[in-house]
Amino acid sequence: MEIKVLGTGCKKCKQLEELVKEVVKETKTEAVVIKVTDIQEIAKAGIMLTPGLMIDGKVKSTGKVPSKADLVKLITESALK
Repeated sequence: MEIKVLGTGCKKCKQLEELVKEVVKETKTEAVVIKVTDIQEIAKAGIMLTPGLMIDGKVKSTGKVPSKADLVKLITESALK
């Protein structure tokens, strides 16, 4: 599984990255977490509000930091597919 956290480095972007890493570790999900800071790549992904979250190429969240429970659900559901 490939999880991308898209953002330029703001507080919320860093917070989302840390939460994603925490959830991946706690759920023992095999995933690569990638931080994307390039504005053009973020826009190309269709993210207009950061932070953005993509799992396996699909946008799952934009403009907010999902709760830990929401992240667990998003990541575990994606791992089952």
